[in-house]
Amino acid sequence: MIYFNFMEGRYLFWIIGLFLVFGQGCSPKSNEKEILEKEPLSQQDSLKGFALAIHGGAGTIKRENLKPEQEKEYRQKLEEALNAGFEVLENGGEATLAVIAAVQVMEDSPLFNAGRGAVFTHDGRNEMDAAIMDGRDRNAGAVAELTIVKSPIQGAYQVMINSPHVFMVGRGAEQFAREQNLEIVDPGYFRDEKRYQQLMKIRETEKQQLDHSSIRQLELEDPYFNDRKYGTVGAVALDQHGNIAAATSTGGMTNKRYGRVGDVPVIGAGTYADNATCAVSATGHGEFFIRNVVAHEIASIMRYGNKSLSEAADEVVMEQLVEMDGSGGVISIDRFGNIAMPFNSAGMYRGYIRQKGEAKTFIYGDEEEGL
Repeated sequence: MIYFNFMEGRYLFWIIGLFLVFGQGCSPKSNEKEILEKEPLSQQDSLKGFALAIHGGAGTIKRENLKPEQEKEYRQKLEEALNAGFEVLENGGEATLAVIAAVQVMEDSPLFNAGRGAVFTHDGRNEMDAAIMDGRDRNAGAVAELTIVKSPIQGAYQVMINSPHVFMVGRGAEQFAREQNLEIVDPGYFRDEKRYQQLMKIRETEKQQLDHSSIRQLELEDPYFNDRKYGTVGAVALDQHGNIAAATSTGGMTNKRYGRVGDVPVIGAGTYADNATCAVSATGHGEFFIRNVVAHEIASIMRYGNKSLSEAADEVVMEQLVEMDGSGGVISIDRFGNIAMPFNSAGMYRGYIRQKGEAKTFIYGDEEEGL
């Protein structure tokens, strides 16, 4: 009996040992699940701290089209917008508040097709769209066809934080803005004489029944005429808490009719943010950006294609859009602070800032960005 118990115990010992040794090979290791769930990192992924990038529209923007004093004015306003957003980030503020601060500077300037510089519809009205998205939880707000709200991006923000909805339009959006105590102005506040003359020029081309090549020549010669399709402002940011956000605002397309809405307020087309991938604000011919779901497509290529931000943005803007004859560009940022600002048009008002007092601004396609 003693010998039997001894042998039984010895066999039991070996059975337990074999189970411990070979059992590990038959089941996942303790950290295997963590390895499988860990997101792949690209060679660019190194934490660069908080940062902000902006755009003021893309199009046929060439040196010969801008006088030196005009170029200086654009660069000063871009720098002002960058510094306004960066101040929020530097003081520990959220990315959403930083992009709002940057966009509002451009909304208040008649230089850009947003807010006070909004273009005119066929009926001679200023109708504005805007959107904002928080990458932390993918909460979003969007508005369209605003005519009396001084800051459209604030209207979009209020939809995001104070309503159960994502997208509001027209009179309903304006009523909601009043209820949120946003500043309401007379529609005349948005009237800019240069923008109105732009509308008159385009109406004249309609009477002349100009062909596509003639209209294209006007775009090349007249920067205001060019803005009929491409003007928009936007910002993307990474804050000190590791969250990213995107915001975009526009006056739409000059001479637009019948309640036309472009890509800007369409979440995933002109505006998108997700901490897992990137934040994107787009500018260009909106119909193409909607059809290509540009902002979300960039995020998807990063998520499922294991591409860096730069690679994903270039693939969408420089390949997919070009194949469809879609013109424009994007600004984008990922959770590591990497920034990409590709565009397939002649130029794009753009810039970024990583350090206080070191705002970088660009306009033309041949400028070295040093990202």
